[in-house]
Amino acid sequence: MPRALHWRCALLALAAASSGATASGLQVAPVTLSLQPAQNADGLWLSNTGDSVIHAQVRVYHWSQDASGDQLTASQGLVISPPMLQLAVGEPQLVRVIRLGAPPNGPGAVEDAFRVAIDELPVDMHGKKGLQFVLHYSVPVFVEPAGSSAAPPALHWALQRDGDHAVLEVGNTGGSHAQLASLSFINSAGQRSEITPGLLGYVLPGATMRWVLKPPVAVFASGGTLEASINGEKATQKLSLADRPR
Repeated sequence: MPRALHWRCALLALAAASSGATASGLQVAPVTLSLQPAQNADGLWLSNTGDSVIHAQVRVYHWSQDASGDQLTASQGLVISPPMLQLAVGEPQLVRVIRLGAPPNGPGAVEDAFRVAIDELPVDMHGKKGLQFVLHYSVPVFVEPAGSSAAPPALHWALQRDGDHAVLEVGNTGGSHAQLASLSFINSAGQRSEITPGLLGYVLPGATMRWVLKPPVAVFASGGTLEASINGEKATQKLSLADRPR
């Protein structure tokens, strides 16, 4: 089923006539996992830095990408233990992420991808008025193929005009994911425009992703250089604005 992906976001769970709000202390680490071919399991640490008990649900989905963007579907490729938990104040809890079956294998095998969804569950506020904010985390999990290491990402870039907006299109013909972050555009006159200071998104092997950019299309009209962090490494790409095919 399609499902919007959020790295970390606050979801409004309960509302009442309010004069205040209750914030959660749910923390998750690390923020991504990579299972090597000989590695059957890894773990996520959940902790409670708040001032009350936290209840959480943990689920896993297979992650793919198509023309509509990110897609999450139910999967038995990974299992979670425990899937439901309760965290006392200051208590850590290890959640095991366990691979079932063999890793991707065979000629041309590429990295597989999953998402672990961690949802804090709203609790009874015992008649207290106000808003209760609960957290949702979506942690990427990558499964490396058997044999030699997966080929690195091979990215193909395009900058397209779509009405009043500019659209960045990035395709990946490599064997592993590309994480795009910290994007800026320097036009032909040397003027810099920030696209996003943090994470833009991922491009999985064999996928093409598109993002509508926030700066006005005029910023990109004369072409220029895109600066980005790709899997933590700085990269640059020359781009010219073209009309998007219809």
